[in-house]
Amino acid sequence: MVQPDQAIRIGIVVGEASGDILGAGLMRALRNIFPSAIFEGVGGPRMIAEGFHSLFSQDRLAVMGLVEPLARLPELLSMRRQLRRHFLQHKPAVFIGIDSPDFNLDLELSLRQGGIKTVHYVSPSVWAWRQGRIKKIAKAVDLMLTLLPFEAAFYQEKGVPVVYVGHPLADEIPLQSDAEAAVKRLDLAHLISGKKIIALMPGSRRGEVARMGPVFWEMVHYVCQRQKDLVFLVPSANAARHEQLQEQLQGLTEKLPIHLVEGRSHQVMEAADVVVMASGTTTLEAMLFKRPMIITYKLAALSYWLLSRLIKVKYIGLPNLLAGKSVVPELIQHQATPVAIGDALLNYLNNPSTTKKLLQTFHDLHLQLRQGADQQAAAAVARLVQS
Repeated sequence: MVQPDQAIRIGIVVGEASGDILGAGLMRALRNIFPSAIFEGVGGPRMIAEGFHSLFSQDRLAVMGLVEPLARLPELLSMRRQLRRHFLQHKPAVFIGIDSPDFNLDLELSLRQGGIKTVHYVSPSVWAWRQGRIKKIAKAVDLMLTLLPFEAAFYQEKGVPVVYVGHPLADEIPLQSDAEAAVKRLDLAHLISGKKIIALMPGSRRGEVARMGPVFWEMVHYVCQRQKDLVFLVPSANAARHEQLQEQLQGLTEKLPIHLVEGRSHQVMEAADVVVMASGTTTLEAMLFKRPMIITYKLAALSYWLLSRLIKVKYIGLPNLLAGKSVVPELIQHQATPVAIGDALLNYLNNPSTTKKLLQTFHDLHLQLRQGADQQAAAAVARLVQS
């Protein structure tokens, strides 16, 4: 059995900034159990600040979309071969792949076949589509760590060892949010005093903003014809999206009460009375801030046709998936019209009793996710190492 004071080696590979955050938190929690642990593999700046030895730059793994991974395939395959060779020569007590399943699951499979215990942290959306991947996961990992409870239930049904650890965002975001303090931090009181604040979040990718932005601006025009005491804040996800949004909004901000905010999406959500957003992990953040929301999304026609035949779940928004029922509107593809989104927004504003009930549901779901994820994940890894 591994003793806590042993200088054990722990391998970790992350490919995204979100994984770097998870990895740094996990390292801190594991050091409380194994103070002399050595961490190496692929990590980002937060992990490196915690003493992680990164064999490659995390940026080399951070690829998205369909075309870029294909263009980078020779480099990615070479990196994976080198990592496999390194870890088989310098065997860690455990290897942890954090997210990036297309890269990590193959690496985990080869390392497990080489006698190394493996953990995958953050479940791929295997419960939603491409469920056949569960067979590969079962061969590749000794343990799956999930952020969401319904994910753990799926793995239990399939006989894959799993531990639900909770979501780090639920630990980070307070149970009670403070809208007034958020408004002050935004320094926009002169624009929004006495008005209802609507956060508009059309997405973080160029294609998302191209498809959803014009729908949102038409929706604002529709709603403002019916209610006057509103102001709309649009936080840009990054510099490229800020420039894109500026181009889309040129000439509109003089006619409509829309204000573009550079970054600060959390503050905008916390300050808002209602959030209208493209589907994604932002829906979880809005739920944790206890903000009524409308989830909406449009894909290119061919992509939607293909995905609609692959998806195995009834909902796409995390609040609805967590609740197991429809608690917030989802307006997808042909339903994502300015009028439909505007009517859903007005329904929130004109029915405060409905909103109050929704916020209690969000509070209950927040408590369910607030498990101390870093500590729970570290404890599960330690049990595997010491078994």
